[in-house]
Amino acid sequence: MTTGQIDPRYGDASATPPAWADVERLLTDAQLYWIVTVRTDGRPHAVPLVGVWHDGAFAFCTGAEEQKQRNLDTNPHVAVTTGSTGAQGWFTGTDVVVEGTAVRVTDPEALTALAAAWYAKYGEDWHFEVRGEEFVQVGPPAAEGGARVYRVAPDKVLAFGGPHGQTRYRP
Repeated sequence: MTTGQIDPRYGDASATPPAWADVERLLTDAQLYWIVTVRTDGRPHAVPLVGVWHDGAFAFCTGAEEQKQRNLDTNPHVAVTTGSTGAQGWFTGTDVVVEGTAVRVTDPEALTALAAAWYAKYGEDWHFEVRGEEFVQVGPPAAEGGARVYRVAPDKVLAFGGPHGQTRYRP
């Protein structure tokens, strides 16, 4: 995903698209994201969550009984968003949407790397260790059970804001 393509229907076709490195930095540095999953009856379900952009994909976790998990059990397609444009005004930031398929991560090495990424980003607030195929929170407050970890490799990334309007990146 190195070059963005501006959609002239939604922005200035003569503008310069944001560099992929800048978009990826926004995905890496964001403290909060929103994920949209699809309920079994087709209605959207949107919730805030923490996560990490790691090795070119977004990773998040969810408990086995959470609505996100129930939705993913029947439809793994998701959209993940982050950014500041909505809160700060159109010309003051960039919002990013990652569209893709959530795939469960169960490999112990991959889980360990992701747990380290969470800790590096969020510190003790989100300190996990790997047990079996899940994350388990270290220290208080200890959560009941574990958390399943998912990775969303982007099918498409959209960046919104500034004179470029809407820019699309594809793998």
